[in-house]
Amino acid sequence: MDHYHIWCDLKDGVKDTDFAERVRAYLEHLKEDGLIAGWHLTRRKLGLGNPRLPEFHILLETEDLAQLDRAFNHVATRGGPVEGLHHAVNSLVDDVFFALYRDFPDPVRQHGQEKF
Repeated sequence: MDHYHIWCDLKDGVKDTDFAERVRAYLEHLKEDGLIAGWHLTRRKLGLGNPRLPEFHILLETEDLAQLDRAFNHVATRGGPVEGLHHAVNSLVDDVFFALYRDFPDPVRQHGQEKF
């Protein structure tokens, strides 16, 4: 499983519940089309967390990089309903950071033959 992380803050005046609803609509669209396996929207709690990271965290889960690439290619068309859904989220956020992680160890990992 690959995990695509997105951290962001909301622009001034944006309601947190409006943001949450738009994220749900956008990511459920991707999930229903089989372009992501799952997703989560989280928010920093009690002020705890790395102060360099924004308040909101979105996690997209994909089976592999091929699925993530299909999702990116779908969004990159900038057409159809996905463009409106993507814009509805993107227009509300500021200070966006991204990261890509994977489950470890990799399921294909062999043990005992490593040179380093």
